[in-house]
Amino acid sequence: MYFCNPNYIVMNSFFKTYKLFISTLFVLSCIIISLFYTILKPIKTLPIYQPAQVNYELVDSTIQHQKKYHRIADFSLINQNGDTITQAFYKGKIYVADFFFTTCQTICPIMTGHMHNLQKQTITDPDVLLLSHSVIPEIDTVAQLKRYAKKKLVNASKWNLVTGDKKQIYELARKSYLAVKDDGDGGPYDMIHTENFMLIDKKRQIRGFYDGTDAEEIERLLEDIKILKASYKN
Repeated sequence: MYFCNPNYIVMNSFFKTYKLFISTLFVLSCIIISLFYTILKPIKTLPIYQPAQVNYELVDSTIQHQKKYHRIADFSLINQNGDTITQAFYKGKIYVADFFFTTCQTICPIMTGHMHNLQKQTITDPDVLLLSHSVIPEIDTVAQLKRYAKKKLVNASKWNLVTGDKKQIYELARKSYLAVKDDGDGGPYDMIHTENFMLIDKKRQIRGFYDGTDAEEIERLLEDIKILKASYKN
């Protein structure tokens, strides 16, 4: 003869009666925990670099003690298609900047390869652009940049290779992008050379420095671009 356990019958009856309530309570608990985690989870942010925070060798002596309000200065340069490129082209955009020259046989080919990778990774993202400044503009004419751009598969809607006034370019490197250690001011015999990539935000502020010859640094840069983009959604 089979005897039912009274306790089992009571418990079974309880769960049947309150099944919907228990299920709803479980779902609500999961939602609440998830919300608390989202609220309490630290949001990743990138620093805003000021001249006083950067290695003094990379900063012009006139701004080495500046602790706030640093922005990339206005500029007017010429790209590989002969178009005048100003800060207006990058208004409201995130962009990566570097300094190179087309005849460089040491670090520049690696940097250009990594820039091309950035172009490939962001090609469908209109909010992210690239900007490469020639440090030997007397050699890197528009025609020379055009040949180089074609060889390196540069997409002009995404990536500008620019030439122009040497003193302006050198001043941008030292006083805006905080990119180079050399003290040259753009004189006939001055030469700057740097592996640095700089991440610039929509307010023309520097948000990161990266070794443009290091593939792992490029991956970090791509992740930082995601973090920076996400910050505009919060």
